[in-house]
Amino acid sequence: MDTIEFQDRPVVVAGGSKGVGLATADRFRNAGARVVTIARTAPRTTDPLSVTADLSTLDGAASAAEAVAGLVGVPDVLVHVVGGSDAPAGGYAALDDDVWARELALNLLPAVRLDRALLPSMVERGSGAVVHVTSIQRRMPLHESTLAYAAAKSALAAYSKGLAREVAPAGVRVNSVAPGFVRTDGAERLLARRMAERGITREGALGELMDVLGGIPLGRPAEPDEVAGVIGFLASDLAGAVAGAEYVVDGGTVRAL
Repeated sequence: MDTIEFQDRPVVVAGGSKGVGLATADRFRNAGARVVTIARTAPRTTDPLSVTADLSTLDGAASAAEAVAGLVGVPDVLVHVVGGSDAPAGGYAALDDDVWARELALNLLPAVRLDRALLPSMVERGSGAVVHVTSIQRRMPLHESTLAYAAAKSALAAYSKGLAREVAPAGVRVNSVAPGFVRTDGAERLLARRMAERGITREGALGELMDVLGGIPLGRPAEPDEVAGVIGFLASDLAGAVAGAEYVVDGGTVRAL
């Protein structure tokens, strides 16, 4: 994206305070957009276009949608990056109903609720782009640690595909991006924990995590900016005929689609 591609266009990034979400918000800002970010925690610096809301709750999603409408009206671009997991390791038996409810509340329902609130105006206008961030875990779940997260992201991908078919005739494009291992603060904390637990170097911990995924042919995790670049492309006019697609950003980890 160049510096005028999204000049003065309203863009909403849900989960825009860190990692891929922050990189995505910065990418759109650098392209001239008016970017509204939504996050559970307030930003460290004053930003009139920042909305503090917990999108994993019904009330939080409703208040965020109301705030977006008041700040920028109808968005041209809506990006959903909200997600994560605090599920325990141990396979299916360690996942009780509360864990499953939390995983769905964080990885599926924020997008469903915010879309339900904001998409009607985009459809009525006859244009717009929506990007959902899923995960390669939906295709290759790690049963010992990411089963509930993977299932929730798989549901998000199915929802995204169905939504794309529904609103494409009205001129609104819906696509998704499935990152693999991304070098975020969360990934760095995971590496640090493995280093401490196993008494190994950072390189050793990184190698172990890459091996758990079956290897990354590119030889390294993706950077948040690299995922943000794909999101920006899908929201841009260059992708004007792309709808209902899922773009994988994983350095070649997924061997077959």
